[in-house]
Amino acid sequence: MTQGKSRVFSGIQPSGELHLGNYLGAIQNWVALTETYDCIYCIVDLHAVTIPYQPSELQDRIYQLAVGLLASGLDPDRCTLFVQSAVPEHAELQWLLNTVAPLGELSRMTQFKDKSDRVDTVNAGLLNYPVLQAADILLYHAEHVPVGEDQRQHLELTREIARRWNTRFGDYFPEPQPLIGQGKRILGLDGASKMSKSQSNTIPLLADEEELWSVIRMAVTDPARVRRDDPGNPDVCNVFSLHGHFTPPAERDEIDGLCRTAGIGCVDCKRRLTANIASELAPIRERAAELLADPDRVWDILNTGAKRARSIASITLAEAYERMGLGRRDP
Repeated sequence: MTQGKSRVFSGIQPSGELHLGNYLGAIQNWVALTETYDCIYCIVDLHAVTIPYQPSELQDRIYQLAVGLLASGLDPDRCTLFVQSAVPEHAELQWLLNTVAPLGELSRMTQFKDKSDRVDTVNAGLLNYPVLQAADILLYHAEHVPVGEDQRQHLELTREIARRWNTRFGDYFPEPQPLIGQGKRILGLDGASKMSKSQSNTIPLLADEEELWSVIRMAVTDPARVRRDDPGNPDVCNVFSLHGHFTPPAERDEIDGLCRTAGIGCVDCKRRLTANIASELAPIRERAAELLADPDRVWDILNTGAKRARSIASITLAEAYERMGLGRRDP
């Protein structure tokens, strides 16, 4: 642990290129947390294989995600960034934690219910997903985890697993505390559900202005506004809510007034949003282009992060093995 700093752990699945929901909802906060915490960030590819995927695409998805994270401002000198499967202690600790994980709680996880409803056959990995999350966090003795409300249930289960393990084998794992409300819940192009690739409602983070316009022009606005000369209500318009993240306050106030009086149409509102997003994210696109031109640099950063992570994880796992009577192993 960095001297004098509490440790934070968080992970993100390698679904490929980041989108604005990732950026506004998590990544901006990840970057900010490196100022005051010892941050360990993980690309959780072991979690990703619990749902159908193409093995031939997984490494590229990991690489694209790493590029997006680094371009968005994660500094590998100020945090540890690595790929989960490069640290096998994650899977080993999960098995040890399975011995105390309550089956009833696992079956009641909201995300398990949602995901299992979408597939014909439910694999055990979906059920044990939260146990692997617990292993991710406890392996590094993380004291804090930045989570949205949709992940709070999983973190509470991590705390329960830590308590059960500590009760049986001795006080060792801290119960991590949530950092709630640090991120933002960003709705997708449909204006109804959370921005997500699984919902096909995302705005790509690294898209140029033309690509941005091709998706933003399809975004749902005020459903009650049918014609151009109908007054709109920015309070219920998801496009206007996105202006809140990318448009200067004075221009945002102007758009608000024009929308309410039918002085601006939805197309013009979307064009302004597109231009402002493209302008603010231009430095990220530039950094991403540099990283894409130097893939060895990206993989070196991930490999270095994995070595740092293993230096911590191996000690934790050796202690867990010994406390469980499985024999001490040299870390």
